[in-house]
Amino acid sequence: MVRTAVAPLLAEPTVAATQLTQALRGHELDLIEERGTWWLARGADDYEGWIHCGYLTLAGPAGNGPPARGWDSETTLSTGCVVRGFAGGIHALPLGALVPPEVDVVAGEVLTLDERRRAFLPEGDAIVESARRLFSGTPYMWGGVTPWGADCSGLVQSIFALHGVALPRDAWQQGGAGTELEGGHDALRPGDLLFFSERDDRRMTHVAISAGGADIVHLAVARGGYAVESLDSDDPVSAALKSRFLFGRRVLPEG
Repeated sequence: MVRTAVAPLLAEPTVAATQLTQALRGHELDLIEERGTWWLARGADDYEGWIHCGYLTLAGPAGNGPPARGWDSETTLSTGCVVRGFAGGIHALPLGALVPPEVDVVAGEVLTLDERRRAFLPEGDAIVESARRLFSGTPYMWGGVTPWGADCSGLVQSIFALHGVALPRDAWQQGGAGTELEGGHDALRPGDLLFFSERDDRRMTHVAISAGGADIVHLAVARGGYAVESLDSDDPVSAALKSRFLFGRRVLPEG
C-alpha cells in the first residue's frame, strides 16, 4: 500500500528513470519482482512500473486476487485536502488519495464512496465540469495523474475514475475502450474521448475530453498543461491538433 501522497512508478529501478505513472496514498499495488530496495509493481489498472520500497507499507501476500481499485474504496477519498495526523505532521493530499479515519482533515474536502457516487455521476456534462474545476491550472507532467501535475491520459483516467468509470492508463489503451464514433468531431458529445497522433504509423499519442462538438478539455505539453480550446480555432496549436485527429470514442454508458 502506498504511504506517501504520490509515489512514482518508473521505467527502471533507479531514481533517474522515466516516470511511467503514479500511485496515490492508500492505493494498493501488487509487488511482482524484488530487486534490492525496488519492486516491480502492478496497480489495479494492470499498469506496471518500478517503485522504491520507501514509498510503501508492505502488507504481505493478500491471497485474494488483484489489488483493490482505490477509487472504489469505502475509505474516504481526497478531492484535494490537507490533513493532520500522519506522524503528527500536516500533509497535503491530492485528488484520488485515500484518507484514513484516524487523521483530521484541516482543509479541503474528502468524500465517502456514497458521497462520491452521488456528487460525481457518470454523465458527460458532469465529467467535463469536474475536469475544468479540478484540473484547471494543472502543469503538464509525463506520467502524472493528479492536479499537482499530469499528462493527457492521466487526466482522463483520474476524472473518469472519480465518476465511477474505470479506464486504462495510456492513451493508446484508452483508445480501445467503449465504441468508436463515426464522423468527425462534430458528432461528439460531452464526455466522449478524442484521440490524436503525430506519428507516421498513426499510433495514438494524445487524448482529450470532448466538451461537445469541436470544444475539448485536455492537458497538452504544447500548452504547458491544462487547456480548454476549440479545434475550429485558428490558433496554430489548435489547428495542428485538429490535423492529427484520428477518431472519437464513447466510453460512458448510454442513457
